[in-house]
Amino acid sequence: MNNYITGAAIKALREKKHLTQQQLAEKLCVSDKAVSKWETGVSQS
Repeated sequence: MNNYITGAAIKALREKKHLTQQQLAEKLCVSDKAVSKWETGVSQS
């Protein structure tokens, strides 16, 4: 799956719900840094 499209979709849906990265992270029990990485497509290899 294309990481750029996936990240853009996550960000668009998050913003549509008027959530910050921190708020989404809390709902998913992950860090806000994880949400940021998902949205930007950055990951460790």
